[in-house]
Amino acid sequence: MHVNALDHVNIITDRLNETAEFYKALLGLERRDGPPPLTPQNAQWMYDAGGKAIVHINAVDCPRAFDREVQPGSLTGAIHHVALNCSGYDEVLARIGAMGLECQTNVVDAIGLRQIFTADPNNVLLELNFFGD
Repeated sequence: MHVNALDHVNIITDRLNETAEFYKALLGLERRDGPPPLTPQNAQWMYDAGGKAIVHINAVDCPRAFDREVQPGSLTGAIHHVALNCSGYDEVLARIGAMGLECQTNVVDAIGLRQIFTADPNNVLLELNFFGD
């Protein structure tokens, strides 16, 4: 198992357009629609110059593979999860089992992605992403 990189940060907001425009204006990120089943009305992904989506912005009513309460507008309360780009999907599932952790899995066929969601000891939600693994 290997962590390749921090994959993205997910922000839940009741000000989708304003938030996307903020990241565009401040950091020069390119605004694009998220992949299906997300819609332009409930999700915008902000891409860096290399074509990587590094900030995912979701409306409060956007469907989520792992849903939990967040507090848009409170300091860091809008952060839903931290995503890591990983390899070794089967090994990670085995480690989660051995550690007695709860997890949830998800598949996003549109972009060839398998995901594992689990929480750290501080209840920080981790989204472990496996592309083509």
